[in-house]
Amino acid sequence: MKTQQFLQFLTQQLTYWRRQYKALRRKVKLFGKNTSPDGQSYKEEFHKTIFRNVRLYLSKNSDKGGHRKRGIALSSMAKSVKTNKSTHTIFLSWVHEQRSCVILAIAIVTLTGIIGHKFYNQPQLKVGTPAPQTIRAPYTASIEDKKKTEAQRKAVSKNSISVLMVDVQMNEQIDQYLQQLLDNGDEIRALAGSFPFFDTSILPISIQRYLRSCPEPEWQALQVALENTKNNQKQATAQQTSTPGKTSAVKQTGAWWNAPTGLPPEDAKPIDFSKNINFTQAVAELAAYRITTSEKNLSSLIAHISQARQAYTQATAKLLQLETLNLEAIYEETVLLDLSDEEWLKTQTGIHQSAERILTQGIPSGLPKNILQDAVNLQVQVFVPKAAESLASRLLLAVLQPNLKNDQEQTTQQAQKAVDGVTPVMVEVQYGQVIVSKGEQINAWDFEVLEHYRLIRREVNWSELTKLGGIITVAVGIFVFVERHIKNQLRQRDRLLVLLLTLSTPGLVTMGIPYTSWSAIGLLLGSFYGPTLGVTVVGLLLLLLGISLDISKISLLAGAAGGILGSSLAQRLRSREELALLGIAIALTQGGIYLIVKLLIGEAFGSTWYIVLREAALFALSGLAWSVVALGLSPYLEKLFDLVTPIRLAELANPNRPLLKRLATETPGTFQHTLFVSTLAEAAAKKLGCNVELVRAGTLYHDIGKMHDPLAFIENQMGGPNKHDTEIKDPWKSAEIIKKHVSEGLVMARKHLLPTAIQAFIPEHQGTMLIAYFYHQAQQMAQEDPSLTVDEADFRYDGPIPQSRETGIVMLADSCEAALRSLKDASPEQALTMLNNILRARWQDDQMIDSGITRKEMSQIAQIFVEVWQQFHHKRIAYPKLQASNTARNS
Repeated sequence: MKTQQFLQFLTQQLTYWRRQYKALRRKVKLFGKNTSPDGQSYKEEFHKTIFRNVRLYLSKNSDKGGHRKRGIALSSMAKSVKTNKSTHTIFLSWVHEQRSCVILAIAIVTLTGIIGHKFYNQPQLKVGTPAPQTIRAPYTASIEDKKKTEAQRKAVSKNSISVLMVDVQMNEQIDQYLQQLLDNGDEIRALAGSFPFFDTSILPISIQRYLRSCPEPEWQALQVALENTKNNQKQATAQQTSTPGKTSAVKQTGAWWNAPTGLPPEDAKPIDFSKNINFTQAVAELAAYRITTSEKNLSSLIAHISQARQAYTQATAKLLQLETLNLEAIYEETVLLDLSDEEWLKTQTGIHQSAERILTQGIPSGLPKNILQDAVNLQVQVFVPKAAESLASRLLLAVLQPNLKNDQEQTTQQAQKAVDGVTPVMVEVQYGQVIVSKGEQINAWDFEVLEHYRLIRREVNWSELTKLGGIITVAVGIFVFVERHIKNQLRQRDRLLVLLLTLSTPGLVTMGIPYTSWSAIGLLLGSFYGPTLGVTVVGLLLLLLGISLDISKISLLAGAAGGILGSSLAQRLRSREELALLGIAIALTQGGIYLIVKLLIGEAFGSTWYIVLREAALFALSGLAWSVVALGLSPYLEKLFDLVTPIRLAELANPNRPLLKRLATETPGTFQHTLFVSTLAEAAAKKLGCNVELVRAGTLYHDIGKMHDPLAFIENQMGGPNKHDTEIKDPWKSAEIIKKHVSEGLVMARKHLLPTAIQAFIPEHQGTMLIAYFYHQAQQMAQEDPSLTVDEADFRYDGPIPQSRETGIVMLADSCEAALRSLKDASPEQALTMLNNILRARWQDDQMIDSGITRKEMSQIAQIFVEVWQQFHHKRIAYPKLQASNTARNS
């Protein structure tokens, strides 16, 4: 509600100033005098009066009297202007006639001023130029040697230690590889079977390890020796004979013949296993088990050992196949199979714990191998069983890799902190010391000293500003050329809005903000004035900023791409939701263009890739943010600059708008007439390529003035008495009432802040047409009473005639609507003939001369109207009437 009141107040103020301006322009006849009677220049008095009253008008007052003072200021200004009307009218007439040139000049000056800001304060003395005279220090001062300071800072930044961070992805890879190796170990141990395979209280684990892994000849000798102990219980019997050929003696001593068949050939040499402690202990343990249990249990144990040996043989064969997995260096020994199941579980857990601790501490790239090996051995001693330490060390050394990488952000912060800690290098310059001698070239240090003492003689670089102004003038000329070749001609307020939007981008760049308002400019200009003008402005602005400002060309290109996309598509959209989606598309375009260009030039592949991604994301977010700003500003700009967009026209055409609801309620006949006229006009506008949304909205409001006296118009009388015949009975008064629906309609339109483009339909749909019915009635009365004089102007609308194709189409549709409604059984040819006669009358009455509609197009319009009429008045099926008897029977 407050916004509506503010806009209404603003509109009233603008209307007041516009009326004052027009009133002063009518005084253009008084051109002769240039001075007042007292000899004072009108120009001087005018300037003083304007300045005094504007200052009074703009003075800040918090009390209610502020509005009264401003009102007094306006009244005083108006009086002073009337007093000095000759000079004022000359000035205002010149401004009015040259207003386009004035705005273009303002555009050139402001653009040159903002874009060329760097030329305002350029030094006359520069590095590399000779000194015009010997310059001495005016006072003693300590001056920072920026070159040396910067060198020290670069050295500190270069020597700063990189901050490392754990690479989580590398840790995951190491864990996966380690788990793969342990799974292979599980697979091999599964082939070997459970270990120990027998009760360790009966058969120690060392004996079980030996029995499972000893060579086959040794196992055979062990069985023979065990068999021999069965028949010889005494130790003396083992030495009964010394003949080596006797089998019993050989078995007793644990010798075995090295022959495939197991039989002692003549040339075979016996192998003595009795010196093998494991062999001897195993025989003793098995013999003791036989004594404590039975022969049957021993046989069962021997069979169990044989199975374990077979499984062990398969497992060792599997170990030999691990070469394909590059694991032979890890599992080259049988330590994996010698571990008990409990030791293996502890080993796996210990390996995982050791790896986790080492990876948590981090392994930097280039770490010497012996240091890593010492760290692994230290961890293994803590977490892994003694028997598995060598195996665990080999596993860990095989999988562990450097898992530390540079933390670029932390490194940069640490380097920046170190750089910030560098003390500036200060040099003391004494009073009177020669800074630079005459004719000597100025170096960087001399320039810093001169800059400190403000002796570099800064001045405006007029030559560069002039060049920039010339370039901007050419760009403005291109804009004017494009403007004159588009359909919609711009008003001065439109040019002012284009200028303000255009200035936003270089203004933000000047303030050091790279994420400028490209997307907002594209969306607003494209929505208000179409794609051609929007793309032109964005393209010209891109060239100007690229030539004139020291700014990243990639940033300009990315921003301009978003602006061009917004300009191209904005006017095609018909809802705020679609514009919001366009804002997302603009954001993706800006970020994508920035990233693609960086990829093409190779900057995204270095160590700063994350910076490129961050900048791309920021450009995308800025595009979205400026799109949101544009959507928020759009309704206010539409109101303030009296603009119509497809979305605003769709909102105005909503039947729930207050004026349209009143029209449907208070004047139902007029509302139905309006709907039919709208249907005719929209069809014609679509065929002729006009603004259909404008025609639809304008037609709905073209007869709102009839609400001031609904019964004065026949469509609202609903068959009742005609007040013109029963009450008024005066054609002059009736004509005034009929004409009043135009003036009252304009009053209502202004009160409800309808756009000027919509208001134009109210007077222009009638133009200066003759109110024929009452005109002929007045002529008849004049024939009967010669004292009466009939002036045709009294029975014509005040106009103006249609000034656009859209209002011209609505005039023709309004003229043909009543005639088409009256047709019932006419053929299309008859209807077309009648419409052509009506349109010909409008053409001959000079109602179409300013509309831009040609005579050929009027024939097309008549044909379109007939087609629409046929759709509304198509023939229906004639249903047969039921006989009365049938009706009675059915009832």
